Amino acid sequence: MKALIVPSKGSGYELRDVEEPKRMPGELKIRVLRAALCYRDLLQLAGFYPRMKYPVILGHEVVGEVVESDGMFRKGEKVVSTLYAFDGICRFCKEGDEAHCVNKLGYSEELDGFFAQYAILKSESAVRVPENASDEEAVVAPCVTGMILSGLRRAGLKHGESVLVTGAGGGVGIHAVQVASALGARVIGVTSDEAKVDKIAKFCSSVVVGPKFAEKVKKEEGEVDVVIDTVGTPTLEDSLKSLRAGGRLLQVGNVEPTTKYELRLGYVILKDLQVIGHASANRKDVQDAMELSAQGKVRAVIAGTYKLEETSSAFAALKSRERVGKVLFSP
Repeated sequence: MKALIVPSKGSGYELRDVEEPKRMPGELKIRVLRAALCYRDLLQLAGFYPRMKYPVILGHEVVGEVVESDGMFRKGEKVVSTLYAFDGICRFCKEGDEAHCVNKLGYSEELDGFFAQYAILKSESAVRVPENASDEEAVVAPCVTGMILSGLRRAGLKHGESVLVTGAGGGVGIHAVQVASALGARVIGVTSDEAKVDKIAKFCSSVVVGPKFAEKVKKEEGEVDVVIDTVGTPTLEDSLKSLRAGGRLLQVGNVEPTTKYELRLGYVILKDLQVIGHASANRKDVQDAMELSAQGKVRAVIAGTYKLEETSSAFAALKSRERVGKVLFSP
């Protein structure tokens, strides 16, 4: 089968012909229907993930069809995988908080990922796809819509509150605005690209353009309850300034990992802000996110779908500033 391999740290990727993986007890073998590219893939290729084993198959977002099972799933069922395999026995797993499992193993880190024609999942990682959810809506659930839903739950979002989303035209942002809206929030999208406004506006109450947005947001919309920052250091200052006293910052993006930001603790303390770092989702979050899609409340926005043989074009699309939505592989 074809698979996208990272041979060693900082070595880039190679498309190779490899043997199909063999299922072990407690695992599923799936035929990959869609796999999604993520900015995390670029960071992994650059060597920013120290737990990666090499060589490793890249890719941590997948929807697939079960071809071999241990009985927990039927052949032909569609499943997605959470971003990690969990032990199921630690105190976090027993509380339904698998994302914080003390023994978790990450797909495309310690375990092979999903940029391949076939893949192996731990059975506990798999979540069934609702009948009314498309492959595109399913594949974005674990790392995007489910992750955002999980984060907004951690932030305690209430119906009627205001949510600002930076990078609202990106693969995470364009779905974050939809999830927040589906939860009853008034949503403000922020983008640095005027050309993306019309597409973002379909899902938002309003759209603000520009890297320095806080004053404009406060003047036109008032201070906001929650900010979902999908970018990182380029937008973090204005994200904090946009929040009301007692507001919550949900930090999910870090596009410039080598750029430092000096957090003014006095500002955070005196304004009584919460800063929540967030990266994952539990099984329930993933299932609930797919149900939102099945109900028509959150739709997948896809910038392009590529074959594995078109990897260079897929990564070029991922890096493009003109892109709106997610980039997918269809192996």
